Amino acid sequence: MIDSLIEKDIELLIYLNNLGTLQWDSFWLFVTNKFSAIPLYLVLLYVTYKQFGLKKLGIIVLFALVLISVSDQTSNLFKYGFQRLRPCHNEDLSHLIRLVGNRCGGLYSYFSAHASNSMGIALFFGLLLKNSYRYVFYLLVIWAIFVAYSRIYVGVHFPLDVITGMFFGMLYAILSYKLVKFFLKKSL
Repeated sequence: MIDSLIEKDIELLIYLNNLGTLQWDSFWLFVTNKFSAIPLYLVLLYVTYKQFGLKKLGIIVLFALVLISVSDQTSNLFKYGFQRLRPCHNEDLSHLIRLVGNRCGGLYSYFSAHASNSMGIALFFGLLLKNSYRYVFYLLVIWAIFVAYSRIYVGVHFPLDVITGMFFGMLYAILSYKLVKFFLKKSL
């Protein structure tokens, strides 16, 4: 069963990754670059400040940082626990995929910290801001899905890596959201 799932995961990676074209490579490299989200993070900080004020913003930022840290470290725990080679480091696959940007990253792939962190931030702030900004939740989730897919597009993660990453990001975001709501009520 596991072997069949891994085989389907490889087939899906090869299919999705090979849909890419030179015309779209720079777009997906931009999406996958962790620094490209800095303007989004600044906007999120500003609108969170406008909605909650400076004191509550500090609490929210603290929870967001913990969320990212836990998400990132969980990803590392899984990567070194499972030790599944990234597609671009796997000699059996590397010639079948497009490595866009010539940067493969660390040796192991399961699961994607990019997918986990972006989904965690998207869901966390989306839940916090959804009552004040009508479409923010959906826009942030779409952004996180783009980031997750970009990891497949550039050839550094399998589809299961990004799906698992998104799942953990959602899990940690919901937990962080519930905890921050509790602490915000206490600080009133």
